[in-house]
Amino acid sequence: MLSLFTLRGVISIWKEINLTSCDRSQLIDITAQVAAEVARSGIKNGLCTVFIPHTTAGITINENTDPNVARDMLNTLEHLAPHKADYQHAEGNSDSHVKASLVGSSCTVPVISGQLHMGTWQGIYFCEFDGPRNRRVKVGVFGES
Repeated sequence: MLSLFTLRGVISIWKEINLTSCDRSQLIDITAQVAAEVARSGIKNGLCTVFIPHTTAGITINENTDPNVARDMLNTLEHLAPHKADYQHAEGNSDSHVKASLVGSSCTVPVISGQLHMGTWQGIYFCEFDGPRNRRVKVGVFGES
């Protein structure tokens, strides 16, 4: 899917990344896929927004060097919203909805000289809370070429 429009010199391009999670709760580093979409967009300076169109998944930016950080995040979220608790939602995935709301459904990163402008240790993580599932990630790149 490709959407392109120009508004007073600003270009907007939307792409979609498809991925499949393997576990019920999982953080998947999608930094390389997002960076590739930014490079393909041709936009030199602007913003990149990553949006998750799901109510039981989220997106976050965090350290991508030590895998223990992702484990710690998942363990903390499980502590805050345990899978088995006194939830009223009939589908059995209320904890996933709570975790997705705590993490959030979008993030924005500056694009400078055609590249994501992130900290040395930062990565963009898709956060699965109700897997395994096939998921979609929307990537929007806005700016000047």
